[in-house]
Amino acid sequence: MNRDDAYKMLSSIGQQHVLRYYDELSEAQQKLLLSQIEETDFSVLTRLSETQTDLKGTFSPLEAMQCAEIEKRKEEFYEVGIKNLKEGKVAALLLAGGMGTRLGAEVPKGVYDIGIKKPLYIFECLINNLMDVVKQTDKWIRLFVMTSEKNHDATVQFFKEKDFFGYKEEMVTFFKQDMAPACDFNGNLYMESKYRISTSPNGNAGWYTSMLRAGLGKILSEEGIEWINIFAVDNVLQRMCDPCFIGATVLADVAVGSKVVRKASPDEKVGVMCLEDGKPSIVEYYELSDEMRNAKDSNGDSAYNYGVILNYLFRVSDLESVAEKKMPMHIVKKKIPYIDEKGEYVSPSEPNGYKFEQLVIDMIRQLSSCLPYEVIRDKEFAPIKNLTGVDSVETARILLQKNGIEV
Repeated sequence: MNRDDAYKMLSSIGQQHVLRYYDELSEAQQKLLLSQIEETDFSVLTRLSETQTDLKGTFSPLEAMQCAEIEKRKEEFYEVGIKNLKEGKVAALLLAGGMGTRLGAEVPKGVYDIGIKKPLYIFECLINNLMDVVKQTDKWIRLFVMTSEKNHDATVQFFKEKDFFGYKEEMVTFFKQDMAPACDFNGNLYMESKYRISTSPNGNAGWYTSMLRAGLGKILSEEGIEWINIFAVDNVLQRMCDPCFIGATVLADVAVGSKVVRKASPDEKVGVMCLEDGKPSIVEYYELSDEMRNAKDSNGDSAYNYGVILNYLFRVSDLESVAEKKMPMHIVKKKIPYIDEKGEYVSPSEPNGYKFEQLVIDMIRQLSSCLPYEVIRDKEFAPIKNLTGVDSVETARILLQKNGIEV
């Protein structure tokens, strides 16, 4: 894309001010701006006119497959899962677009070192967990790593420096998440510098469309991948491509499996698997009514007691139908730093515009069936959201040690 092409495209959507400082930029800066214009999805701006609603449907319980049943059918599930893994039908996808800012580090979150006696990186923990399955199956599993434009180069470089922590390099495929532009309340794009549009990742539901835009649908087709296990970067006990989870999901013949854990307390701030108007959904903790909190399942347990941990196994054939649908767009008011017409940097104290994102919750709502699959939280749930306190580096270290992992 050259300047004329960019101006023509931007003029068609009334955003030609993006090129206001073009002539005073260096050649390198001009190239960066033109590249960003070419790669950014501006179609989200057309959705500003859509009516935003918080109206929900009617919630009802969706029973989880609990640990007791899983233990009884463990051999059956394991056999089916191992078979699908050995046949190359399952891929893993790591959502790794975030930075370690809340941990006090301006590096990709997965690069953060949580070790005490020795270095132990978040990425290293996850690769070690996946390697357990590779050893079980004697089969390398295709691993996709979704980065963001803010951390892509640093993430790829880190993996190379660490020799992929022993994982087979040619089985790892990196791709960038699509970015969505940020705008003011009138729909005008913000610039975070003279040569950069203000953007943010397009939400955790953007992983599949980002894959397709990156041309990776070809790998899914050529390698016969039928299932994709997506998981978050910040859970160091995450078990991905777990044979029993795969087997249970395949045998249940559902569109998606979701690992869940029993809530630590009734008021724990986690989303809970449920049905919404008869379809799989997730109810947020603040949406639970007293009636829902007191509801019981067939075993006498709380019916809304299983929190999601962002570990989902999606059937690819169902994802293809979701990609054809118009996903809900969450338009969120945010404080967006920008440069003004004088080229001066402004850091607002109040929300001054919109960011756009799509959520994996909405992907699940588009699907016909889901299996909530219970896992033991002390064995599979060690999220790192903060440096200290709840869901922190400190608590993750304790849980890793509890599971026999040296830190």
